[in-house]
Amino acid sequence: MLWLIAAVSAYLILAVVSLTDKWLLVGPIPSPKTYIFYIGTLQIFALFLIPLTGFVIPGPFQIFLALASGALFVFGLYWFFKGLHLFEPSRIVPAVGGLVPIFSFLFIFIFSGGQEAIALKDFLAFLLLVAGSVLLTWERSQKLSWASIKISLIAAVLIALSFVSAKYVYLEQTFWSGFIWIKAGSFLASMFFLFLFGKEILAEVFKKKEAVARKKTTVVFLLNQGAGAGGNILQNWAIALAPLAYVAFINALQGVQYAFLLILTIFFSLKLPRLFKEEISREIIFQKVIAILIIGGGLAILALNL
Repeated sequence: MLWLIAAVSAYLILAVVSLTDKWLLVGPIPSPKTYIFYIGTLQIFALFLIPLTGFVIPGPFQIFLALASGALFVFGLYWFFKGLHLFEPSRIVPAVGGLVPIFSFLFIFIFSGGQEAIALKDFLAFLLLVAGSVLLTWERSQKLSWASIKISLIAAVLIALSFVSAKYVYLEQTFWSGFIWIKAGSFLASMFFLFLFGKEILAEVFKKKEAVARKKTTVVFLLNQGAGAGGNILQNWAIALAPLAYVAFINALQGVQYAFLLILTIFFSLKLPRLFKEEISREIIFQKVIAILIIGGGLAILALNL
């Protein structure tokens, strides 16, 4: 039960972070490459946890697995943000949100040789959480294209592999030691982006802006990343606590984040319509309410079965 509470708490925090990410990406930091570079670079601060935790140097394979987990997550985020940049969110978000838990489930089943699988009584909860997440973010007016599906598949596979490999890290290492190694992988991935797109990223970082606007953006970004770090720690803690077969549920529970994000977006669209726009109609409200009820039903079934 503790892993479920940690996951839900993480997604409530990450909903606020996502809303601020949206504001930054449509305004002060429009380039997905630059934004990913900023996020990845900040992961280096995880090294300050070394003297405060029981940090150890594990075997070569565990180091590789942890670094790969962190790097895969950054690469997955890049493709996710690239999809948001090229296509409407209603094409990318439900596709990635629905595919990540499915791929996580499949990867765990394959890597464990079929020995790890969720109980049949929990499978309904899994289906409801995934279906609710897709329905909550789906817009019927937007049709899928092969290009958007391809980007969604790449993002989903990378993010799912990151979550599953993180679980295998936490099975062998203490939480904080594994967490630090994973964040080191994220930092190295950001350096890879700097190597590939250095001119573009540095031009964005050092371009001339009004000092006040730059200072405001920096403060908002750092506060948002601080909140995101807290949510990410809770998310990783949930991965460490959850049984191996139930890691896919942590992905499926992202519907809680979508639901809370919807509430926040509607609130801010009424208060700040220039920055946040949310189409509201009876049909859309009905769809969203049904989706939230489906997610709530899946969450209730899961909680009762634990």
